[in-house]
Formats: sequence, C-alpha cells, structure tokens
Amino acid sequence: MGVRGLQGFVGSTCPHICTVVNMRELAEQHRNKYPGCTPTIVVDAMCCLRYWYTPESWICGGQWREYYSALRDFVTAFTSAGIKLIFFFDGMVEPGKRDEWVKRRLKNNREISKIFHYIKSKRDQPGRNMFFIPSGLAIFTRFALKTLGQETFCSLQEADYEVASYGLQHNCLGILGEDTDYLIYDTCPYFSIGDLCLESLQTIMLCREKLCESLGLHVADLPLLACLLGNDITPEGMFESFRYKCLSSYASVKENAGKKGNIILAVSDYISKVLHLYQGEKKIEEMLPLGPNKALFYKGVTSYLLPGQKSPWLVLKPKGVITENQMVSLNPESKQEDPMCIDPEFKQEVAVCTNPESMQEVPMCTDPEPTQEASMCSDPDSKQEVPMCSDPDFKPEVPMCTDPDSKPEVSLYTNPESKQNLPSEIDTEFNLEALMSAQPEVKQEDAMEMEPEVKQATVVSESEILKVARMHHVHSESYLVYNIMSSGEVECSNTLEDQLDQALPSQAFIYRPVRQRVYSLLLGDWKDEASTGPVVKEWFVYPGNSLKHPDLVRPLQMTIQGGTPTLEVLWLSQEPAAQARRLDTLLACFNLSSSREELQAVESPLRALCCLLVYLFVQVDTLSLEDLHAFIAQALCLQGKSTSQLMHLQLDYINSRAVQLGSLLVRGLTTLVLVNSACGFPWTTSEFMPWNVFDGKLFHQKYLQSEKGYAVEVLLEQNRSWLTKFHNLKAVVCKACSKENRRIVGRTHWNSHYSVGGKGDRATAPTGRAPHTAIPGSHGETRVQGEECGKRINAQTPPSFQGVIRVTSPSLISKDSS
Repeated sequence: MGVRGLQGFVGSTCPHICTVVNMRELAEQHRNKYPGCTPTIVVDAMCCLRYWYTPESWICGGQWREYYSALRDFVTAFTSAGIKLIFFFDGMVEPGKRDEWVKRRLKNNREISKIFHYIKSKRDQPGRNMFFIPSGLAIFTRFALKTLGQETFCSLQEADYEVASYGLQHNCLGILGEDTDYLIYDTCPYFSIGDLCLESLQTIMLCREKLCESLGLHVADLPLLACLLGNDITPEGMFESFRYKCLSSYASVKENAGKKGNIILAVSDYISKVLHLYQGEKKIEEMLPLGPNKALFYKGVTSYLLPGQKSPWLVLKPKGVITENQMVSLNPESKQEDPMCIDPEFKQEVAVCTNPESMQEVPMCTDPEPTQEASMCSDPDSKQEVPMCSDPDFKPEVPMCTDPDSKPEVSLYTNPESKQNLPSEIDTEFNLEALMSAQPEVKQEDAMEMEPEVKQATVVSESEILKVARMHHVHSESYLVYNIMSSGEVECSNTLEDQLDQALPSQAFIYRPVRQRVYSLLLGDWKDEASTGPVVKEWFVYPGNSLKHPDLVRPLQMTIQGGTPTLEVLWLSQEPAAQARRLDTLLACFNLSSSREELQAVESPLRALCCLLVYLFVQVDTLSLEDLHAFIAQALCLQGKSTSQLMHLQLDYINSRAVQLGSLLVRGLTTLVLVNSACGFPWTTSEFMPWNVFDGKLFHQKYLQSEKGYAVEVLLEQNRSWLTKFHNLKAVVCKACSKENRRIVGRTHWNSHYSVGGKGDRATAPTGRAPHTAIPGSHGETRVQGEECGKRINAQTPPSFQGVIRVTSPSLISKDSS
C-alpha cells in the first residue's frame, strides 16, 4: 500500500517528519478553534484490522468475543475524549488495482502454505510474525462497529481517496491509518494507527509539510513524486531507469539513507532543480520519459487530486475546443453530455472531473493500450477507472459529502436493524452511470471457451432498486450485492485453507451454488428457454488458482413456491406477506426449502447456524458425525461462556483440519450476510454474527475432544439443558440432510460412504483427488482438448460447478494444486 519505499525513508532518514502528539489535547484545541464542531477522526479501517485484532489466538478461525471487546474498548477511548470516529472500508477493487490485488493474494497464498507446514510439524500456532487475520474480519468488523453505534461507510471507489476527501471536506481533526498515500494527499493531518497508545491516545503524526521541506518540494509536487517512485497505480518498474539516472547524477548521497532513501532524495532533487526550472515552458511529457505510459502516469497523478484541487503538472486543453468523438455521456437519463479534455500534444482522451463548486477540471485518464511495462493498467475496455464522476448534480463521494448529523427521511424498505437513514443523494436526479460502469466485453480468448448463448452480466435496469442496493453498500449493511448488480464482478480474499488437504474442497466452491442462486435473484430477467443467463466474474482465491483470469460463473435458477419474488417485493414491500417471501427466498438460495418448518422451529441465534450446518453437510460428503458434534457443542457452550473464560481457554495442540473447518464455517457466515441482504433481511444480522455463534478456540477444543471419541456429555461440559438442545439441533440437521439423501456417519464408516458425483450441487469428495482440483480457474486456465477429456472432468465435477465457463485439463487432476 502507498508509495514504494516512503515509509522506511520517513522512519530512517527524516524522523523529524514524525511528531508525537496527544489526540485528546488536539481535540481540545480543535473545539476551542471551532466552537460547536465535534472533533472528528476519519479511520481507514482496512489499515487498522491488525491493530484491532489483539486476541492471542488467531489460527482457529477467530476469537470473536475477544475481538468485539477490543473494538468496544477502542471506540470508548475516543468517545470518552469527545472525539467522533468515522470508519471507511474498501467496497470494491478498482480495475486499475486488480494486478496489485492479485499480487498480494498470491503472496498471501505462499504465507498460508508456510502456516500449515508449521502447524503440521509443530502442532502449535505460529508466532505473531506469521500472523494472518481471520477470514471475514473486515466484513464482520463493519457490523461490529455499527452495533457499537459508529458511523461506518463502505467505499464506492478507492477507500483511501474517500477517506482523504472526507477529512478535507469536513475539516476533520485527522486521518487514522497506516498508508503513506495519506502523506501525498493534500488533506487533514495523518496519524499512525501502528504507533497509537490507546490508554493515552498518544501517537505519531506524519507531517507532509515537513516532508516537503526536507525534500525541497511543494505539497502539489507530492503526487508527481509518488508516481515516479511507484504506487498502486504506476508500477515500480515503470520509471526504474529514470530513477537510477537521477541517482547517478545526485551529488548528495547519504550513507544512512540506504538505496531506496537515496533514490527518493535523488528524484526529489531532480523535481526541485530540473523540472521546476522548466515548468511552464515545457510540458511534463517533454521533461519525463513517459513514452507509452503517458496515460497511466496521468491517471496516477490525478488519483491524488481531491475535489476542488488541481495539479500544476497537468496542462489541459482550453474548454470548448472539443470534437464529436470526444463527448461522453455520464448520465443515461440525461441528454446532456460532458466533454473530454485533451492535452494539445497528448493524443489519448482524458476524462474531465468537474467539481460542482470550483468548476476546476481534473483529468482522469486510462491507458487504452497498456504495455508490459505498464502491467498494472486497468482493463482498456473497462469504464470503471474514473475516480470522480463529473455530473455536477451528483457527488459520488457520498459518505464524505453527507452531513453525519443530517437525517433525511426516505420511505424505502431497509434493514430493520439499521439506525442510519438513506443518503440524501437518493433522488430523482440520481446519476446511475456514476454507479454502474458498463461491464467490459468478454475478450476473444474468453469467448472461445464459452457456449454461444452465454452473455456477460449486465446491470439491473431498475434505478430505484439499484439506489437501494447502493445505499445498503455505502452504509455497510450488505456484502457483494451492489458489486454484483453494478459491475457483475466480485472477489474474496485468502482463506486459511491447506492446499495439500485432499479431503476438503475450498470454501470458494462449497458456497458457489449459493452465490449462483443469488446471481439469479439479483440479475433476473433472463429466465427464458433460449438463454442460460449472464455470467459473473469471480475473483475468488483458492489453492491452485493463478488468478490470471476470473472464473466466469453462471446464475443458477432456484425453485420457490409461488415463483421467485422480484427485488421490489423483497426490498421495498411493506406487506406482511413479504417477510415470509424473504425467508422462502433465503432458504431457496441454500436449497433448503423443504426444511423450512424444522429450521423455523430453532431458536435464535442458532437458527442461522443450523441452516448453514445443513447446507455444509449436504454439500461436503467428507464431513463426519464427529464434525457435526463439534460444531453444535461449541455453539451451545459459547452461550454460557464469558469473554474472560474464552480468553483463558487452553488447547492441547493445533489440528490443521480443524483450522480449515473453522475458516470454512466463518466463510459460511459471510455468505449468510450476502444472502440475507440480497433477500431483503429476513433475519436480523445478529443471528449470524460470529461473536454470537462461533469461537475458534472453543470449536477447536470441541473438535479435538470429538476426534478422540469423547461422549456428548463431555463435549457439553455435563450441562443437561445443553444436552437437550444438542439432540434437537442434531435431529434437525440430520433430518434435513436425509431429505437430500445425505446420511451423516462417523469416520469409521467413511470408506464405504465415499461416492463419485452426488445429488444436486453437492461437493462430493471421491476417492483420490478432492473435487476442487478439477474445478475451473486453476492451473493457468488450461482448456480441455477433445470430447472425451470433457467427459472425464465433468464426471468428477458437481453439476453446479459445470456452470463455470473455464475448465482445466484433466491431466492435472492427479497433481497437487500447489
């Protein structure tokens, strides 16, 4: 994250940039300077997850009660000092950042392999130096903060841009995070979360003005410096030769600065002495070796320009000199068109972002012909790379521009638990195109792997429905719903999964049939015999997936008594019968309609967990009776445990399979968030929050006991009331599974229980290789050659997985997915 090498440079070469401050004292000064204004700190939540996760145990799936308690302490420390917190989370991966996202995910895969190797060899949790945040931490942190009464936003673009914009526009006390990009943005002060002492509210403030003073630069030069050094938009290698030329001619090399530090000093020296000298006489592309990367460079610089700001390094063609092919419509409901601005000698189009107040133009450009050198450039066909849209009536920075204290009243159905109202931007002049970038056309090589009738996912046309989806997204009430509807593209980061485990499929495949039914629900209007529906791009991390391409996944139709309800009914209807329709739809997404009565009889908060367990055990044949006992026992025992008791719980050893099962269940809970929000919130979110139904260490303890053959009474700690509930829950799960011809047996019966194929969309594990190694998307996207090869693959691939477009070579089935 941030600018390459800048964090180390600041710490080693320019420590005077870092100032120890007390935020309680700064808040008091702010109140004196601005009477009646509450001191507010904008929090980049994604930067803070590691700081917030303080529980000692992290390997077992998450210590959620402890984590929730830590978050509560964090919030209390600031509120007691009279400081308001505004939290921002990443809401999507911008196309131009996909390569960087993939690079980090593959790096995480290597780290996870080391973690499982350590567990198997040591039977213990690795040290904090190998710490990997529990699955779903970011998702559930949003809901935890909302439960704690905090304003929590999910970004519509790059989160750090929205954080910096909010801080600037609302005169905030500062930004709390750990990203050197906040030194580059010309916004409010930047505080380090890593150096925060919660008891005293003392931390380090990094001053961009002092940084400029040390480098001989102006604040307006910092975006230029960031792009020349390399960041998430301009690859580090793009200006590598230029940086070394600067270094070779730099006369003030410092021994204590190190190689990267001296490069930063040399590039800054070149900007201040050479570029400043000719600035105004020559354009930036005449002074720098931009070459074919000109558009990418411009995009990098403009990505740091907040609303109302401009860069002295960007020269634009005077307004009014435009041609017909330079026009672009930003609002499909409006006939007005906003011009594209083009530099006189810059042949590529530069989309203009117009601030409605300042009317200053900011170029937003993409490289239509990315080269190898600019490998991180976004898809040239994608329309999503514009950070700020130019419709003067629409402010895409919704969370930054919305007055936190304002409470507009809009009569739309929303999450009954939500205490936040719809944003004021939901009105008749809503700019849809700013939300829904057109999905890129399927590339030629992808089309060769599709059946002719396959269509790319398209956005939902009903504007009101999309507005509601956007509102839930912005206010962190949903998960993936808006992404599916607006772009047809979703992603899921790494999960603690053992790539050498041949018995358990990846969570990406286990929950794929559920996601496919959600796609059917959200994308709709394709259910005719001549069409197989659109496809959704899935960037899901799983063992063996190179992430060179997304998996193209078709929706999966589901059967609901009375027909599938529309999104208007699910999301907007206030009729009493609508709630029953929402529940019917949720159960249909898990293919559990036949067990509605039994599941409804289960008390909260175990009802949602029971639904998830039924789905898991139907889906995965290698889950045993012992696994079921462990899942149910931990859920019941959790109800009687205090946070302190869970914290001091000790484990005899760590089991790698139990680690994977813990992560698998938590990913199931995140899937419940998706389904529940897509279906109009038939269940309250508290029913599937992990701190109410799951504790990783407690589950691990019950798993180890169950594996050793302990009696149910021992698992339940001799609690008679829990014993009754245990048998009732077990009966519900087993009965529901039997309706799908799935008989849950103990491990002693496994050898006779394995089977190839399976009913419905079950992720059956045949003898030999686990099914997920035959799933599309892994091993470099190798295409099947010949009809017979296709038959061999499909024989081991569950029917729902056959809805994925790409397939792998069957010769890879017998290989490890490393």
